[in-house]
Amino acid sequence: MNEKRLHLALARERLLERSRVLRITAIDQSAALTPMLRFGDAVRDGVYWLRTHPEVLAAAAVGLALVRPRRVLRWGIRLWGGWRLLQRVQRTLQAR
Repeated sequence: MNEKRLHLALARERLLERSRVLRITAIDQSAALTPMLRFGDAVRDGVYWLRTHPEVLAAAAVGLALVRPRRVLRWGIRLWGGWRLLQRVQRTLQAR
């Protein structure tokens, strides 16, 4: 019985050591993802900031309309058409 306990204790220690090595390896290998994850966090924070400060977006749109009115009108028409197309596609998909 004592030999069986010793065998189990040794197996447990080997598993713990293997887990430690795998954890360190995973941390080292995931370091390559850090720049992409930071960029994603920055984008998410920027979108959150814009949602909480819509007046900045509105001011930028008005400023652009004052500087480049034709371009704003052209893009506005394109966006409106895209929005209508999206609504039509959604209605079609919901009907099916």
